[in-house]
Amino acid sequence: MPDLNPQTIAALLPATCRKVFVAYSGGLDSTVLLDLCVGLPALAGKIVAVYVDHGLQAESAGWGEHCRRQAECLGVDFQLLTVDARASNGESPEAAAREARYRALRQLLAVDDVILLAQHREDQMETLLLQLFRGAGVSGLAGMPIASVCGKGQLLRPLLDVAKVDIQRYAQAHGLQWVEDPSNQSSDFDRNYLRNEILPVLKQRWPALDKTVARSAKHCGDAAQMIEAWAEQTLPTVFDPTEGSFDIADLSAITATQLNCLLRHWLRRMGVKPPSQAVLQTLVEQLVCGRGDAAAQVCIQGSIIRKYREKLYCIPEQCLQKETQANPWIQEQERIILSSGYVLSRSTASAGLSKNLWNNAEVTVEPRRGGEKLKLPGRTGNHCLKKLYQEAGVPPWERDIRPLIYLDGRLAAVAGLWIAEWAWLSAADSCYQLDWRVSESM
Repeated sequence: MPDLNPQTIAALLPATCRKVFVAYSGGLDSTVLLDLCVGLPALAGKIVAVYVDHGLQAESAGWGEHCRRQAECLGVDFQLLTVDARASNGESPEAAAREARYRALRQLLAVDDVILLAQHREDQMETLLLQLFRGAGVSGLAGMPIASVCGKGQLLRPLLDVAKVDIQRYAQAHGLQWVEDPSNQSSDFDRNYLRNEILPVLKQRWPALDKTVARSAKHCGDAAQMIEAWAEQTLPTVFDPTEGSFDIADLSAITATQLNCLLRHWLRRMGVKPPSQAVLQTLVEQLVCGRGDAAAQVCIQGSIIRKYREKLYCIPEQCLQKETQANPWIQEQERIILSSGYVLSRSTASAGLSKNLWNNAEVTVEPRRGGEKLKLPGRTGNHCLKKLYQEAGVPPWERDIRPLIYLDGRLAAVAGLWIAEWAWLSAADSCYQLDWRVSESM
């Protein structure tokens, strides 16, 4: 490989970038990365060194101060981020710190911003091996990508194909100063154990291990991209983006392996991380292939997967909480956030619920209690809400949580579905349309 130099960075940067954030821990790797960036005249005035303080070690504040001084010496802006990296139940400290760090970095980026991370070829090797030990599939064995979307911007790892020894040589040749994290010498964490205890032994036998394993990661990455492209092309045949459902009525054209791939892809689209093989197998056995048990469900990462009329639905657990009491809708409010996490909003329309009736009534949002009836515009007779739900194919769990709108104690509308004939109006800008959907923060 050619000598490490600023062009290693320049080759990856997009043609237009507003700010270049460098994740700067003060350690060897990120110190070299920051120095390389400073060596690019095109980045003058754009570089921001970012130190993330996890608050897990007493020395972290001192390391942050070191990073600040180094940034000043290099003439670049500096930003310190403090995060809560405490692990939740069942989460490893390493995973908690990593997630907190990436979450903070994502929030920094605006459009046309990039964040640079200093992971190198040995980091890639460690990542692949750890994923292998955890039984990961092709996507996991692809390791870390060189470039990926990060919030509104882009994340780049320009040193990912650079050997650790080349980074060390660069730092020594340029007289750089960096800090050493003593926790790196502890083998309590999985990555440190692999790095300190296992890899030195393996490298005695296979000196080029980092290069060959990184090559395997690239092969897996290429395969993962092909699978991703197939899933993106095929998912629309079973996925309804309006209701977020997965159609299982006719799966005869796909294999069991392809079904698993599509289910993972669908769950990711619904905001759920890829499930384990065991969870996926349970999902297939109980819901896809299961028959007759309408109450069957699979719980995964705070969401509930249920089946109705040969479709799967993925619902955040909080969204299944039924409101227990009436809530007033103050006239000035355009929207109401319900305790279930749903947002109920109104907007001006040319057909819908009469503004005049709304503006002159006491408006309340109430839960379904059973026995409600509604007369719809253009239809004869009153209809039980239960039958209307069945006719419209509304899933049973949604029938209990979809709010009802009352004007002066009289049922006027079912949020997002129907408006009673007596409250209905068609006149330009004289009506309200009611929308009911999950909050974007869920």
